[in-house]
Amino acid sequence: MQNSNGYGQVNGGQKKQPVTMVIVSSLVLVAMVVAVAVGVSHYQKDNNNSGEPNKEPPNTSIKAIQSICQPTDYKETCEKSITSAAGSNTTDPKKLVGISFKVAMEHIHNVLAESKTMEELQKDPRNKKALEVCQETLEYSIDDLQRSLEKVDSFDLKKINTFIEDLRVWLSASSTFQETCLDAFENTTGDAGAKMKKAMNTTAELTENALAIVDGVSSILGNLQIPGLTGGRKLLGSMSLDPQDGVPSWLTDGKRKLLVDPNIKPDITVAQDGSGDFKTINEAVQRIPLSNATQFIVYIKKGIYKERVEISKKMINVMFVGDGQTATVITGNLNFIDGTPTFKTCTLAVVGNGFIGKDIGIENSAGAEKHQAVALRVQSDNSVFYRCQMDGYQDTLYCHSHRQFYRECTISGTIDYVFGNSETVLQKCIFSSRKPLSNQRNIVTAQGRKGPREPTALVLQDCSFVADPGLEPFKKQNPTFLGRPWKEFSRTIIMQCQIGDVIDPIGWLPWFGDFGLNTCYYAEYDNRGMGSVLTERATWRGIKTNGFGYDAAEQYTVENYLEGNDWLKTTGVPYFPGMLPVAHSAPANSGPVAGVVGPAGK
Repeated sequence: MQNSNGYGQVNGGQKKQPVTMVIVSSLVLVAMVVAVAVGVSHYQKDNNNSGEPNKEPPNTSIKAIQSICQPTDYKETCEKSITSAAGSNTTDPKKLVGISFKVAMEHIHNVLAESKTMEELQKDPRNKKALEVCQETLEYSIDDLQRSLEKVDSFDLKKINTFIEDLRVWLSASSTFQETCLDAFENTTGDAGAKMKKAMNTTAELTENALAIVDGVSSILGNLQIPGLTGGRKLLGSMSLDPQDGVPSWLTDGKRKLLVDPNIKPDITVAQDGSGDFKTINEAVQRIPLSNATQFIVYIKKGIYKERVEISKKMINVMFVGDGQTATVITGNLNFIDGTPTFKTCTLAVVGNGFIGKDIGIENSAGAEKHQAVALRVQSDNSVFYRCQMDGYQDTLYCHSHRQFYRECTISGTIDYVFGNSETVLQKCIFSSRKPLSNQRNIVTAQGRKGPREPTALVLQDCSFVADPGLEPFKKQNPTFLGRPWKEFSRTIIMQCQIGDVIDPIGWLPWFGDFGLNTCYYAEYDNRGMGSVLTERATWRGIKTNGFGYDAAEQYTVENYLEGNDWLKTTGVPYFPGMLPVAHSAPANSGPVAGVVGPAGK
């Protein structure tokens, strides 16, 4: 490793350092979150090993900032912003990294102030609503930067794996919220969208730089291969499932009961017939305690609840339990055609972290003719949905950001009906494609990974792709595809799934032209069924199917990809941590190859 002046060096001209010294230096490097190959001490021994510290050179602060900014894509923006905020006397890498987060937050605050000015200038209703989305999502972006800053300040070396992973997830989410702001201006009139994009240019660069710095730490840890302190995912262990209920066998009895015991006592009960505490879900939501450290359970009895519900960011550790995914249903019909931005069309919005949904249905009944109409939008970090159903047409399930897990859920829709930029695994779920408008084709996924450093992906394991009865006679007329690249680095993994003949043999569909075809990451492994045959699949550079084997697929299992800080274990949801036994060979598919459609937009 070659290091900058003012830092401890390791090169061919020096004596080999003891192993202990290398490890200690590496740990300090991690603790300070410096994502470059440099040490963190302000002093170094001179070349004759006298043991006396050298004086700091006068440009040490500049060198420190340059070192921290070295792995970023926007080095000039990084160096100028940190130098301006830090001054000439700050050399502590930990402080400098924190400053990089603070500078990004300050820029977002400036954008918010500018958006308020722009709002007064815009009379178009859609522009006004787009600006409202920006004001909300940019606040969320600030929240994730703040969480990242607090994580650095409270660094615990014993939790290095989750330390790096949390930062990557949160910084990626911060960037995603900024992108959502810009997405809100699609299909609006005037130049408000162009103005907002220009105003957010530096903010986007600063946030991407922050992710690059943290991503560099992960790379360094992987290269160092220090036992017990690697930056990569954990290897598959000996974890097992209980043969009786399918729940991880190492859970405590209390946690195991949370999702498998039908007699668990709720904190609040909602019942339309008056037998509960409240008749509407929104009345119950108003009574949810804020920043609650333990799971707060809301039991929603059988019924059709025509409400738009939001679990706000301060409502953490909330659990919704219903009487069944088709018995307890929350329904709404907000949609893009009638003037609501996609982000705000959702029937249920889940923002607060640690949310669990069990045995409920969420529906957007707007219909195919209303285009974008979200049933469920999830940005709750460490959220779980178990035996739930999401019904809609275009954009049914918005897996917006952070870490999410879905087990034994049913999702129905037409165009891009599972989309977003989260770190999400869907296991043993059913994807039911419905009949779209006569001139439309169905696309199951539209993953929104914008940059190569983002840890996000949609991972579908042991799921089923089927045709809704209404689509069955029209499968050839309205073909269905596995996914298309909504954003440039879109990433979707489909493994060990049952893929019916509802899926067109070509498999994947372009968004428009050659956008994302070389930079996306689409892979299939060990699938079965008439629609799983790979011989006629699209052959873009971004499709990794033919070179995607067991070892690559294993990296996207729950254990390796999602589990992180063991949050999923504590929920009690049943899941398979690793790969399932190898599936049987898929039968041949002789169906026709379909053409290409243009983007529907978000």
